[in-house]
Amino acid sequence: MTKVIALGLALLSLAACETTKGAGKDISKAGSAISGAAQDVQNSF
Repeated sequence: MTKVIALGLALLSLAACETTKGAGKDISKAGSAISGAAQDVQNSF
């Protein structure tokens, strides 16, 4: 029974890790888009 619980926890932690990794990529892309927009505005002045 303990092995089953340990396996379940390991699988959940791996899934959480992948979710966090994906969120990090999304946040990075959003930051790049904001930086690009800010640069465009600055160049228009």
